[in-house]
Amino acid sequence: MQTSFTAELLASHPSVQPQLSDDLARVESIIRARLESDVSLIATIGEYIVAAGGKRVRPLLLLLCANALGVRGDVKHELAATVEFIHTATLLHDDVVDESDLRRGRQTANALFGNAASVLVGDFLYSRAFQMMVSCGSLRALEVLADATNVIARGEVLQLMNTRDLDLQVEEYLRVVRFKTAKLFEASSRLGAVLASAAPAVEEACATYGRSVGTAFQLIDDLLDYSGDPADIGKHVGDDLREGKLTLPLLAALQRGSAEDRGFIRAAIEHGEAPLDEVMAILRRTGALDATREAARAEAQTACDALDALPGSPYREALLNFAVRLVDRSA
Repeated sequence: MQTSFTAELLASHPSVQPQLSDDLARVESIIRARLESDVSLIATIGEYIVAAGGKRVRPLLLLLCANALGVRGDVKHELAATVEFIHTATLLHDDVVDESDLRRGRQTANALFGNAASVLVGDFLYSRAFQMMVSCGSLRALEVLADATNVIARGEVLQLMNTRDLDLQVEEYLRVVRFKTAKLFEASSRLGAVLASAAPAVEEACATYGRSVGTAFQLIDDLLDYSGDPADIGKHVGDDLREGKLTLPLLAALQRGSAEDRGFIRAAIEHGEAPLDEVMAILRRTGALDATREAARAEAQTACDALDALPGSPYREALLNFAVRLVDRSA
C-alpha cells in the first residue's frame, strides 16, 4: 500500500529498497491479519480502511530506525503494524469529531457507516493495538506506546479547546502539533532504538528525530490544506478554516497582515466560512505559506542533526532523505 511519497523514497535508495519493501509487505500482512474479526461490521470497516491505503510513514520510520541499528527478527514488523493501528484509530475518531466526509480521496468511514460505528471500530483498533504490544514481550515498548496514546488523547482535547480561539498563540498551536501528531512519530522512531537495546543517548536521538519529523509533517499538512490540490491530498481544501482551526498559515497571516487582513481572518474563523480565494490571497500576500514551509524546513533540519548519533549506513541516509523530502511533498 505504498503511496507515491513512500515509493519515491524507497526508489531513491536502491540499496535498502528490497529489504524495506519486504518489511512493509510483512507489516501489511500483519495489519490485515489483525483486522480479522467475527463481528461483520468490524471486518467490513477494517477492509475499507486497508483498501484506502495510506502513507505508512510511522511504520516506515520504525523500520528505518530499527534497521539502521541492526535489528533483526519479526518483532519490528508487529510493532510497526501496531503504530499504524493506533494512527488509524485516531483518524477514525478525528473524522467523527471534525465531521469530515473525505479522506484519501474517498468517503470517510463515518460518512459511509455512521459516527457510532466509526467510534466503536476505532476503539477496537486501540484495544487490538494494546494486545499486539503485549504480544511483543517488551515492557519498554509497551511503556512508550501507552505514553504516546495518552499524549495523543490530550492533544485531541487541547485542539478541541483551541477551536475558534482567536487569541491562540503559535507556541500553543505547536504544543498541540507535538502532542497530537508528532508524538506517534516520536514513539515510532524511539521504538527502533528500543528494539536495538540502544544506549540512552541514541534512543533520545531517534526520539528527537521522530518528534521533529512529525512536527514538520503536520506543518506541511496544514500548509497543504490551503495550497494543495484536492486530487493529491485526498480531501477538501480549506477544511481547517471551515472547522475553525487556527493552524500556522493563519497564525502567521494574523502576525504579518494588515488590520484589514486580520479582521477578515478573524471573521472567517468566527463564522467558519469565507471566500477561500480571499483567504488564500491574504496568505500569499503576507508570506504566511512560505513562513509555514520554512518552519517545517527548520524542524526537518533539527531531525537531520539528531541523526549524527546513529552509525553511518544506507538506512541512516534514507532517514536523512525522508526528512528533506517531506518538506517539499504535495500530498
